Amino acid sequence: MSVETDVLRLLADPLRARIVSLLAVEALCNCHLVEETGARQTNISNHLRVLREAGLVDTEPCGRFTYYRLRPEALEHLASELGALAAAAREARSLRRKRPCT
Repeated sequence: MSVETDVLRLLADPLRARIVSLLAVEALCNCHLVEETGARQTNISNHLRVLREAGLVDTEPCGRFTYYRLRPEALEHLASELGALAAAAREARSLRRKRPCT
């Protein structure tokens, strides 16, 4: 079992986590995200580029603006991996499994 550590590392950044939370509710453009977060436009753009490269967001051109939309399947995959870890931990606890010291 292996959790995608790169995605977890990306989501650990507070501003990226906020952007992901906002995009979970609706598609937003850079200007909306600047307004909602108070971060600088260049900072938001850099975070969106990283999230897009990681496959967490899609882009949608709309005139001279670009809207960003969260890709739920990317988060569902991560949630599935975390769920599998939780299930393994639950089983190990119920069986009281532990490695003996030598």
